[in-house]
Amino acid sequence: MTRNCRILVSSCLLGRPVRYDGSAKDFRHDALSQWEALGRLVPVCPELLAGFETPRPPAEIAEGKSGSAVLAGQAKVVENTGNDVTSAFIAGAKRALKIALQQNCRFALLTDGSPSCGSSFIYDGEFAGRRNEGDGVTAALLRRNGIAVFSPETLDELISAVAAFDHSQPEPDDVLA
Repeated sequence: MTRNCRILVSSCLLGRPVRYDGSAKDFRHDALSQWEALGRLVPVCPELLAGFETPRPPAEIAEGKSGSAVLAGQAKVVENTGNDVTSAFIAGAKRALKIALQQNCRFALLTDGSPSCGSSFIYDGEFAGRRNEGDGVTAALLRRNGIAVFSPETLDELISAVAAFDHSQPEPDDVLA
């Protein structure tokens, strides 16, 4: 496995019931099954890494801002109860990044909509089901650190990126001199 990168993946996409409401977002695809069989997937839930339990109150990034704004100190993550959970979301993102770097993850497949994992859209912070273009805290931190982030909707792009990466790596020498 030394020449193949690994892929950080939201645990909920693999059928694990870790979402705020105790559910999963089970996502099935042949590529995921193949990568899982090869040991290339590194499942994480940044919110569980932050110490949250399942189930937990829903959270959104306030004022229609994004994870990038949270990391810059310009936005907060709040629960629908009004509780500010910004520091926990940042801590979970940092733990997910540490795992990604330790496990040689060059790519991440994250569930969209989440204030942690959203890669193309998140909810607007009003708990009314309205989407905004933007990223979650973990997705933003991974991108800042050179990890390409994809969602189930962009899985074909991830498949292409992984294949291109794999083909760019030198073959291991069969004979040592």
